Amino acid sequence: MSDFWKNKKVFITGNTGFKGSWLMLWLLELGADVTGFSLEPPTNPSLFNLCDLRNEAQTFINDIRDFETLSAALKKADPDIIIHMAAQPLVRESYINPLETYEINVMGTVNLLESVRLLNRGNTSKKRVIVNVTTDKCYENQEWHWGYRENEPMGGYDPYSNSKACSELVTSAYRSSFFNSVEVNNHGILLASARAGNVIGGGDWAKDRLIPDCMQALLFDETIIVRNPLSIRPWQHVLEPLSGYLLLAQTLYEKENGEFAEGWNFGPNDEDSRNVEWIVQTICSYWGNSARYTVENDQFKVHEAKYLKLDCSKAKMELGWKPRWSLERSLHSIVDWIKTYKENDEGIIKEICRAQINEYSSTLI
Repeated sequence: MSDFWKNKKVFITGNTGFKGSWLMLWLLELGADVTGFSLEPPTNPSLFNLCDLRNEAQTFINDIRDFETLSAALKKADPDIIIHMAAQPLVRESYINPLETYEINVMGTVNLLESVRLLNRGNTSKKRVIVNVTTDKCYENQEWHWGYRENEPMGGYDPYSNSKACSELVTSAYRSSFFNSVEVNNHGILLASARAGNVIGGGDWAKDRLIPDCMQALLFDETIIVRNPLSIRPWQHVLEPLSGYLLLAQTLYEKENGEFAEGWNFGPNDEDSRNVEWIVQTICSYWGNSARYTVENDQFKVHEAKYLKLDCSKAKMELGWKPRWSLERSLHSIVDWIKTYKENDEGIIKEICRAQINEYSSTLI
């Protein structure tokens, strides 16, 4: 992987967020030439600032809804690979601000794809790969006990999930209309989408998420509040889907016929789909005797899926991708990260992240 990414020009939208910061760190470790486009970090503290990523690579601080600014940034960066991660990523926030959620998640995707289309219109010999990162929640959830496959219908009950399904439909329309893989020699662009599960890891301070809630409580010796103890999610460490995005982008770039320009699932193994209370109990046991939790009624009750899994057979068979860290190993890494953050100067955060990236990368060999 490192040989491929060295000096590749990579454009990441949403690079100041939790997942985007981890991806940016990894790509910099691989020697890529990274450019970011994002709003200011959505939380304080933020992994982006703790790792001083503003000084590691250029980031255009702007809004994905600003078509002209986005187009100008892409033209200046002239990327080989674009990974689109800018989003309003929270289910509960989407109930509060549905208009903004749709603007960012749907029109943000349109703006990106249209910007790349216009960028290549005058240079069709330039090969570019786009990976649009959506979510497992883009599927029409039937609360099944088996995983959703890539050809299942799009849907989404809440505005966030539905907006991501819309983003998938936009991706499909652009792929059919403008970036058809059969005609790649005429436009030079290969477009795929990536759907991951509930991503967890050190450095996430987003509100209304389980691991950030646990982290905040552990840092200040408070009781962890659990809202939906029986809800089951496809939990996975952030490096798991990121490895999938990188492998997918590399495969798209290296192959000539565009056969991988489609939707892909990157989720955990079936045994790692656990309920919320199991996650919290395990984190508490790894942390030590002072950790504790309580189950409380949700004061802002909204519809959230109780059961959701992904079928990743396609990625395993066709890309050779597979999860590398068990859920237990992932939770251990998160507790290690939190303890390091609590007990050391903030300057060490970049090093603990790099160490975990290198440890995970060693499993890919």
